[in-house]
Amino acid sequence: MVKWVGGKTQLLENISENAPIEYGKYIEPFFGGGAVFFSLYKQGRVKKAVISDNNPELINLYSVIRDEPKKLIRELKKLEGANTSEEYYAFRHEFNALAKKEGSRVRRAALFIYLNKTCYNGLWRVNKKGEFNVPFGRYKKPAILDEENILAVSKAFQKAKVTLSDFEDTVQVAKEGDFVYFDPPYAPITETAKFTSYTKDGFENGEQERLATVFRELASDGVYVLESNSDAPVVSELYKGFDKVVVQAKRYVNCKGHKRGDVNELLIKSY
Repeated sequence: MVKWVGGKTQLLENISENAPIEYGKYIEPFFGGGAVFFSLYKQGRVKKAVISDNNPELINLYSVIRDEPKKLIRELKKLEGANTSEEYYAFRHEFNALAKKEGSRVRRAALFIYLNKTCYNGLWRVNKKGEFNVPFGRYKKPAILDEENILAVSKAFQKAKVTLSDFEDTVQVAKEGDFVYFDPPYAPITETAKFTSYTKDGFENGEQERLATVFRELASDGVYVLESNSDAPVVSELYKGFDKVVVQAKRYVNCKGHKRGDVNELLIKSY
């Protein structure tokens, strides 16, 4: 649906193989681009879902797609073909202005998709004021509107409760036999490898520790918990005693080309 840093498209086979075969509700905080949810949904493995994120504009988008897909499609048609830097920065300014006052849900959702498809590397980054500040991406023919996909996503979301909430609040509804998948901003391998500005509050070491505590509490309650994270020493320490599967993913987001390539990641399981 949208480009998202840390999206799990390339690891879907690994995640699918490591997900529980049967479970009750599917619960996914840190929803991002939602690749895992959509993959499991297509396999018929999602009966009921709770999805959330701490990014208000992402959740606004998904709420609009679920409830008003045809209005969103009409709004996106107005944005097709707008691919100059002048148009991009004008729409970015409009988006930030609307976001500040929570105006026009459908227009904000359309601008979110437009900016996601036309900004540099599909990044989502905000400044301390919470303003989206990624520069123009200079793509030749960005695909702004995918009507078929929007309608398919809207259908999938009819099985989902979509919420703007912190991960710890989201999983309060988890019961024994439910499945929670965590895909947080990764713990950095090195101190210079941080990229946590998905929201203005970031996701630092204290948050990683809080997540590990929640993971353990859910596991002790009989909830199936699966988490993706970096293969960093701090992660191995935080999840000591749990099964860890090493998988390889390609890293694309780095300003230095020689540092892009295969990197080890972890799938951490409570079951």
